[in-house]
Amino acid sequence: MAKGAVWMVLFKLLERGIGLISTMILARMLVPHDFGLVAMALSIIAALELLYAFSFDVALIQKLEITNDHYNTAWSFNFSFGVFSALILYFIAPYAANFYSEERLELIIYLLAIGMLISAIENIGIVDFRKNMQFDKEFKWMISRKLVSFVVTVSLAFYLQSYWALIFGMLSGKLTGTVLSYTMHPYRPRLSFAAAKELFAFSVWLLINNLLFFLKLRSADFIIGRLSGSRDLGLFSVGYEISNLPTTELVAPINRAVFPGYANMSDNIKKLQQGFIDVLSVIYLFAVPIGVGIAVTANLLVPVFLGPKWVEIVPIIQILAFFGVASAVQTNIGSVFLALGKPRLLTMLAVLYVTVLIPSLLYTVETWGIVGAAWTYLAVSLLIIPITYHLGLKVLQLSWGAIWEIVWRPSVAAAIMFFCVYHYISLFDYNSDIYTSVIVLFSSAALGAILYVAMIVSFWMLSKKPKTAEYLVIQLVANKDIMIVSRVAQKLV
Repeated sequence: MAKGAVWMVLFKLLERGIGLISTMILARMLVPHDFGLVAMALSIIAALELLYAFSFDVALIQKLEITNDHYNTAWSFNFSFGVFSALILYFIAPYAANFYSEERLELIIYLLAIGMLISAIENIGIVDFRKNMQFDKEFKWMISRKLVSFVVTVSLAFYLQSYWALIFGMLSGKLTGTVLSYTMHPYRPRLSFAAAKELFAFSVWLLINNLLFFLKLRSADFIIGRLSGSRDLGLFSVGYEISNLPTTELVAPINRAVFPGYANMSDNIKKLQQGFIDVLSVIYLFAVPIGVGIAVTANLLVPVFLGPKWVEIVPIIQILAFFGVASAVQTNIGSVFLALGKPRLLTMLAVLYVTVLIPSLLYTVETWGIVGAAWTYLAVSLLIIPITYHLGLKVLQLSWGAIWEIVWRPSVAAAIMFFCVYHYISLFDYNSDIYTSVIVLFSSAALGAILYVAMIVSFWMLSKKPKTAEYLVIQLVANKDIMIVSRVAQKLV
């Protein structure tokens, strides 16, 4: 699990590095309207992808004993639903353009329907990379797709100076992923529905969960796009992406890696308890300061990385950064529910979330615009946290004390970091020029990192050095130092 998490986090770090470079380039060549237009198209695509969002890959990983029938059935359903969804997309494209009052949207949707067909034939055999915890192969497959998409997008952005660079970049990534899925894995799927009943018994709950997750993630796209237009949607989409780095770039790859491990430990509650505590401890240790750091430096991050025409998203990032932290510290519990074969609990939480979120968004977007949408996401996420943990602790047979032991140190240390960095930044007139902004940004990031590490180590020592994430990290660093010293000594000898 640890090795898998390292591979997946490494992928996300590289992907984010590529993504940041891409965003910096595109934000200066494109305008918020371009990003909003693409977000509108993707919201339609995501809605239709729900037709085959049974997450059969999760079912194949969770099930300990599987045959070729299971693989073939999963691929056959993905292929059938993919073709059906692409055809629907083709017919509704004019109506979608009319809904958003954007004529340009029609052709974009036609092209993205082709991308849906390409993804539909992806080799199901690559699920083995995760099931067998071969995350090095998973890493190579995913990073190759990202690199191709990046090169195509940036190259076309220089040439076209329009949103078409984003569209063709996405299509190239999908095509690369499908081709590599067959070159990297020897399995060759064929049409078969022999294991349909068995897979559906588990996956039907995942379909419901995916539907609810779509409403959670994409409802703002529909509401903002309809009520405020493509420009505001573009601003909100970019702000959401940046502010949710703790979830998308750290916690998501960790969850992807540990889920197969949780599934293997599902018959031993003691091992699962310890595995969950260790993983959650690592998530808190790193996700909390990243999210808080993004919030406190947002007014520097935006002009430095995106440029002056994006300054309107500063308050969006500041609010949603805390939403990103709140989301990050909950997602690992969902992996436990799935590993234990209890997707219904995940469904219950998602129903509650969406039931509160959508009516609230309709009111807040109409009243306060995209800032209201940001506050809504944060408020609903904070409301769900205690309910999520109550169910998770009940399933794992753990107490609130076990959670408090790993939560308080990162939370207090991050709060101290926030106030110190906030006051440090306020000492400078960083709006005068970009060079001052860059210096203040990187110096405040360094100050925040030093303060956070110092506080964490101090609190950990005062707590009598418990074997939590701090202990694991210190041991890892110490062992690495020992290895370096040993190698140097060998060379000297």
